[in-house]
Amino acid sequence: MGEVRERLLRAAYDVAVAGSWGQARMADIAAAAGVSRQTLYNEFGTKDGLADALALHEAERFLAGVLRSLEGRPDPAAAVGAAVDWSLHAAGANPLVKAALTDDTAGLLPLLTTRSDAVLAALRDGVAAALLDRWPRLDPGETRWVTEVAVRLTVSHLVVPTEAAEVTVGHVETLVRRLLPT
Repeated sequence: MGEVRERLLRAAYDVAVAGSWGQARMADIAAAAGVSRQTLYNEFGTKDGLADALALHEAERFLAGVLRSLEGRPDPAAAVGAAVDWSLHAAGANPLVKAALTDDTAGLLPLLTTRSDAVLAALRDGVAAALLDRWPRLDPGETRWVTEVAVRLTVSHLVVPTEAAEVTVGHVETLVRRLLPT
């Protein structure tokens, strides 16, 4: 990633976690990054494009922690359970996730709901690849599908938790164990 893009994403992150995303202008974000407004528009096109890039960038950073949580697990279900557990706790402490969930005027919540395609795909593909690497006898199509279900359930719990995180972890692990036998 280029230095300018990284600075722009950092400035956008700072604005979002400060709770002022809804009011921020592209010119403000560009100035905070030390570039022209035109440079920001050239890089991301629109404020929605910047928000999408910010969400994907955070998802890629988040994925690194998820992948670490998979290590050393005895089977795919335990690995996914550990990933869900790590994800729920890490997301609860993540300033950008908190901003998306709590500032309903900012327009960031759709990045976890109706505009979450790229984020979900990045997480699904990363986890599925790690599972297939560790357990190569798994069916790739089934692994991808089951991973997608687990990722969607985890994100759904983040947005609208209906039970304790530990219960959700247990449910997802049980689901994976039933759908993805080793």
